[in-house]
Amino acid sequence: MPAYSTVDDIQLGDIEFWRLPLDERARAFDRLREQPTMSFHEEISIVEGGIKGPGFWSAVSYDDVRMVNRQAHAFSSAGGITSNESMPETLEFFGSMIVMDDPRHAKFRLLVQKGFTPKMVALVEQNVRDRARRLVAEAREMGDGCDFVQQFAAPLPLGVICDMLGVPAEDEQQIFDWTNMILGIGDPDFAQDLNGLITAAMGMFNYAQALGTDRLAHPREDITSTLMHAEVDGQRLSAAEFGSFFILLAVAGNETTRNAISWGMHQLTRHPDQRRALIDDYANLSLKAGDEIVRWASPVIHMRRIANQDVDVNGTLVREGEKVVMWYWAANRDPKVFADPHRFDIFRTNTNEMAGYGAGGPHFCLGANLARREIQVMYDEIFQQLPNLEITGEPDRLLSAFINGIKRMPCSW
Repeated sequence: MPAYSTVDDIQLGDIEFWRLPLDERARAFDRLREQPTMSFHEEISIVEGGIKGPGFWSAVSYDDVRMVNRQAHAFSSAGGITSNESMPETLEFFGSMIVMDDPRHAKFRLLVQKGFTPKMVALVEQNVRDRARRLVAEAREMGDGCDFVQQFAAPLPLGVICDMLGVPAEDEQQIFDWTNMILGIGDPDFAQDLNGLITAAMGMFNYAQALGTDRLAHPREDITSTLMHAEVDGQRLSAAEFGSFFILLAVAGNETTRNAISWGMHQLTRHPDQRRALIDDYANLSLKAGDEIVRWASPVIHMRRIANQDVDVNGTLVREGEKVVMWYWAANRDPKVFADPHRFDIFRTNTNEMAGYGAGGPHFCLGANLARREIQVMYDEIFQQLPNLEITGEPDRLLSAFINGIKRMPCSW
């Protein structure tokens, strides 16, 4: 176990840190949180051919993360959202509203929200239920065990977001593979170098442009049609602009919920008393349990900003142009806010204060309510049809500083 005799021993910018077991990682962030001010970390490229950046400040307390996240005037998203430097070759693919600042960000966010009208949400609600029910029923026919991620956690959010975007069912696997490559950058199972990332991003980007062009000529009841026909400042989105939006929606609408569902079943298996209580009072506990899963798992580990000006963050002077990484994982384990923070506890009274969906501010997760509903419905169907399902082995974790992912995890019933 790493000693961490000084905070300098904790190298958050090194991919090797993210190979540590979760409890060791948690102790490292505990140590950083005990410091009176934010710590500064060097960074190295996580992929071959990438750029070594200038380093970043780490916001690890709940208060620091909320302060940075909510002061959009002082901190910019335009330089990228990950701790590592964005590579010029990828900027065209990842230029959607998540890397915009207001007022442009507000205009585009309002545009995307048009795809989440009450009518659309009502259609999605039934789709979530139908897909979850079908996935569990298929598992029952398979035998007495399978890979939980492949059968349950991955297909539900992937299928739902593909339906919302108007992606044909036969193309869902390709979208899934692309998202794995994009968010799995640095993991040996996915994109280990820059070429792998660019190949996946370009594939999805080109697919999206073709889909958007088709919906411009032949609109349907989907978000793609809504976006392609809407206007911002009197202008419609270009096919290229829609391409970057598509990547954002497909990736964000798939990976985070997938990993919340996976980690949640992992923890419910480890805490059979809480699982029993949840099953017995599902109507009253399911939303709270879902938020506790997201708090404990923090599927999105961090986001970063760049200071627009010199800013004092609770005693740390961040100079204009410097990077600040908001570690949602650490904020969600701040003992000043969450009692016994490393414990998974669906009875926690303030779980809804967790930072798993972005800790407020203009970049708060647009799909938070959809994600909450997908988590609730997936477990509801599992508990009804396969009440004895449990995780039977340790998760094969994604090697990433950005996504707390699970690639594979066995289960049986």
